[in-house]
Amino acid sequence: MPPSSRPRLKLRHLLLAVNLTVLWLPLLGLEALRLYDSALVRQTESELIAQAAFVAASYRAALARLAPQTTADPAYGLPLAAPWREQHGGETRWRPRPARLDLAEDAVQPPPPAAIAPPAPPDPYAQAVGQELQALLHDAQVMTLAGIAVTDAQGTVVATTGPSLGRSLTAFEEIQRALTGEPVSLLRRRIPDSAPPAIDSISRGTPLRVFVAAPILQEQRIVAAVLLWRTPIALSQVLHGKRYHLLLAMVLLLGTVVLMSAFTSFTVVRPLQALVRQAQRATAGEIGAVTPLARPVTREIAELSYAVTTMARHLEQRADYIRTFAAQVSHEFKTPLAAMRGAVELLHDHGDTMTAAERERFLSHLDQDAARLDRLVRRLLELARADVMQATPTDRAEVAVVVRRLAARYQDAGFKVTVVEPLPAATVAMAEDVLESILSNLLDNARQHGGDAVTVAVTCPLPAAGADAVLLIEVSDNGPGISAANAARVFEPFFTTARARGGTGLGLAVVKSLLTAHHGIIELGESSAGTRLRICLPALAAPRSSQRFG
Repeated sequence: MPPSSRPRLKLRHLLLAVNLTVLWLPLLGLEALRLYDSALVRQTESELIAQAAFVAASYRAALARLAPQTTADPAYGLPLAAPWREQHGGETRWRPRPARLDLAEDAVQPPPPAAIAPPAPPDPYAQAVGQELQALLHDAQVMTLAGIAVTDAQGTVVATTGPSLGRSLTAFEEIQRALTGEPVSLLRRRIPDSAPPAIDSISRGTPLRVFVAAPILQEQRIVAAVLLWRTPIALSQVLHGKRYHLLLAMVLLLGTVVLMSAFTSFTVVRPLQALVRQAQRATAGEIGAVTPLARPVTREIAELSYAVTTMARHLEQRADYIRTFAAQVSHEFKTPLAAMRGAVELLHDHGDTMTAAERERFLSHLDQDAARLDRLVRRLLELARADVMQATPTDRAEVAVVVRRLAARYQDAGFKVTVVEPLPAATVAMAEDVLESILSNLLDNARQHGGDAVTVAVTCPLPAAGADAVLLIEVSDNGPGISAANAARVFEPFFTTARARGGTGLGLAVVKSLLTAHHGIIELGESSAGTRLRICLPALAAPRSSQRFG
């Protein structure tokens, strides 16, 4: 189906789509892993941890000032649980507490339970400290937007920014764990108590709330606990605050994508379009239309251009060969066919008045022309098979066996063939019938060109270091030889100087095609008398030392 028969996506549009997809993949990955939301949660957790440390330090300072006797009282407060003694009893100068909450790993807990009535009155020392801290907590909330509650060692609230003063928070998991000495950070689901805030409001519409609790220690005893909570800022609010920067970044990224797509189109699409135009011109019949691109930019486009140019050149050469071959075949067939047609017409018109000798002469001419056409057809079939033949790795031919068998056959037919002995025990990667066809064509060529004796010599010269072993076969005759003017044309199809003796001019062309298919070559050797043809083939097995015969 032609490309224009149905709509298809252009390559430059595909490249643009791919670049845009690659641009959005990191953002989609961030959304899938909730990385940015987790970063906002950890930012809130870090701020609450820092505020908890300041509240704890303020509580200890106030307790030491208002109730100094508690410092030396080992019974005041609660003991640290075993897992946390080493943590709080080790390094005294630095005790960092990193933020660890992660939306991808930490489960979101239900909303916090309600505060309950305390089972006993609050600790009076803690209550005194709480009264002093109450104003401090409210002032801090104005700036930090965090809720804060301080409890005594029994979990009763002694200072808070909310309405739970004097209530017990022992139902809170955070307080339970903090009163054992464990620092706690939890995510809880938030139930909104009003409509979603505007995107530029300081109110936060995130459906989560971060809770951070920490024990307040004095001399390795738990004297109180602090609980802080705050809703992390929503991602939409962060993006709204950075909207102008994000818009600028998006414009820059889109511009980069467009420029990269244009650059890719320039380096890939334009050369491909040039190759398409060249191919269309070649399809229309223009000779030499396909040439290597002047500036292909990329190596792959350069290799593609070279491959297409080479292919087009070979196709043009093949087309020229076919045209020339067709003209030569037409010429070769036309002469005997015209002679046969003339003979038939004469016999038809004047057969009754001809003598027996005349009729016999015309019938002999017809027989000769028919035989010539038969030879032409057989040679053309051989040439066609040779042109498309491919060597098979399993093919093997013992040269000595084929040479001796072929020499005996020609000698039985009355043609003198001399084989220079001893023949080397060499094998070539070629079927025996193919090697026999090559040698028989050379022997027939010698016989048709006036030679009455042929000498066949086979040698295996010692290969150079790193080179493959080769086999040389020389076929020489005692005929008139080949003139210098004809030497360059002996391997052209239909070229022959023995047409009167039945030559078709295809024998050496068949030999050359068969040798090319098996990585061999044939050349015209120098000779003081007659003709010498030399064949070179890769040898599979050869003697260890050089052998030359003849």
